[in-house]
Amino acid sequence: MTDQVNSLEDLAAVAEGTVADAPVQDLAAPREPVRDDLGRSYATGKRKDAVARVWIKPGSGKVTVNGKDQDAYFARPVLQLILRQPMQVAGVEGQFDVVATVKGGGLTGQAGAVKHGISKALQLYDPSLRGALKAAGFLTRDSRVVERKKYGKRKARRSFQFSKR
Repeated sequence: MTDQVNSLEDLAAVAEGTVADAPVQDLAAPREPVRDDLGRSYATGKRKDAVARVWIKPGSGKVTVNGKDQDAYFARPVLQLILRQPMQVAGVEGQFDVVATVKGGGLTGQAGAVKHGISKALQLYDPSLRGALKAAGFLTRDSRVVERKKYGKRKARRSFQFSKR
């Protein structure tokens, strides 16, 4: 639409969509890569109570979490598999170094947070990978969190044991 509408006729023409000089919004605007001065992309990943700050840059595929190698920090093979998923889906295994700092939650939540952060950072580094990552569901934040405890209950929903006598 135009910046100024001078008369009622102009307003009616704009409403009907017959104004020729109205700019057309490009719905599929190409995304630009987002990188810092060092050639890295940064993203924040979240899962449950865990928050991960993730930086990726071109490299040999080394993953560092809180200053430790991924195998030392996430000892269980299932958690290591979770970290590799975004790279496998995007088809860039062994091409990026990942540096992550993660706080809060347990190991499973932290692994999910790093996975979310890697996915978002990959999409920012190379926007052409967005389709594959989005189709796999890796760009969506998993919003499931622990339900709070209610008063009069032992846990969130569990009642105290009932005794008839």
